[in-house]
Amino acid sequence: MIEPLLTVQEKETAVLVGVHIKGQPDEVIEDYLKELEFLTETAGATVVKRFVQRLDKPNPKTFIGTGKVNEIKQFVEDNEVNLVIFDDELSASQLRNLEREFNRRILDRTNLILDIFAQRAKTAYAKTQVELAQYQYLLPRLTRMWTHLERQRGGIGMRGPGETEIETDRRIIREKISKLKKELEGIDKQMFTQRKSRGALVRVALVGYTNVGKSTIMNMLSKSDVFAENKLFATLDTTVRKVVIENLPFLLSDTVGFIRKLPHQLVESFKSTLDEVREADMLVHVVDISHPNFEEQLHVVSQTLHELVADEKPTLLVFNKIDAYQWVEKNEFDAMPVTKENYSLEDLKRTWMAKSNAPCVFLSAKERVNIEGFKETLYKMASDIHRVRYPSNNFLY
Repeated sequence: MIEPLLTVQEKETAVLVGVHIKGQPDEVIEDYLKELEFLTETAGATVVKRFVQRLDKPNPKTFIGTGKVNEIKQFVEDNEVNLVIFDDELSASQLRNLEREFNRRILDRTNLILDIFAQRAKTAYAKTQVELAQYQYLLPRLTRMWTHLERQRGGIGMRGPGETEIETDRRIIREKISKLKKELEGIDKQMFTQRKSRGALVRVALVGYTNVGKSTIMNMLSKSDVFAENKLFATLDTTVRKVVIENLPFLLSDTVGFIRKLPHQLVESFKSTLDEVREADMLVHVVDISHPNFEEQLHVVSQTLHELVADEKPTLLVFNKIDAYQWVEKNEFDAMPVTKENYSLEDLKRTWMAKSNAPCVFLSAKERVNIEGFKETLYKMASDIHRVRYPSNNFLY
């Protein structure tokens, strides 16, 4: 497996770079960079500064303009910064040009997420999936690893061997990708057989943006100890537990969290993990209502589910972390916002969120607020599916 770039032992510093495309609201860019900073901290680096440039469209050579390149270059040299991290995926030529300008390692958002996955993968299956995604990302960017050859342009006897080395590496990586795909195909078949042999039980999948509390809800319902912490992508391997509410047993799976601009390499390599979502009888979509832009996160997950052809399944929307929710209301005569904290459960049930997203529940898994209401709604939806799907077992009711 390709080793993670950042480790706890080697605490590195980083600057973040984002491009503010014309028409995007300022608060959206701010939220994007906050998420990138959270990703960077999850990977193990410390963010020392953010840079944002307003552009009509990204520069095809360096993604950002020449003036911003010089500004960042001066800062990283003066402050001995290790990494420059961009909030978008960079092309091979952009990476090569930026590394030449900054003389620092350059990461884009995709590479950063892949690095976090490499650190988080614990089982052999997860490690194989991540390794495949890493090689798929690396293959079109191999030329950036050979920039030292550019100083030998046209040298007799130099051009051929350089190209041969690159092509050799490409061939090795293609062979590795093919081997990893075959390994995953074998594991996928085993997991498909396991899913089919789980018996006549309704299958419920927890889905949602990363770090919204899915694993906490999983632990609460199944009384298990699925790893949960306040970091992105705490869960990579799908965990399946048998849960019983009243007289109804069902299978509950906790899946990898979605994120804005989830690298397509990961979607492809985590196919079997996402099959838990595709093959589930119903979904529990968990939303962190305390997040300032929870509506966009909800949209990102809904869009991903649509791409997975899983958006037509019965879905229970769960607004989690209501203990940390803050409702901000603008004063008509004052620019300063008036903040109302800790809306009551009854207040939340009367909001647009409840009226526009039925069925939905509001709860706090951490503080165990409205857990019984959540279980009642989940039981009703799962039992309705069970009656239709397994009519011979209706003696349970």
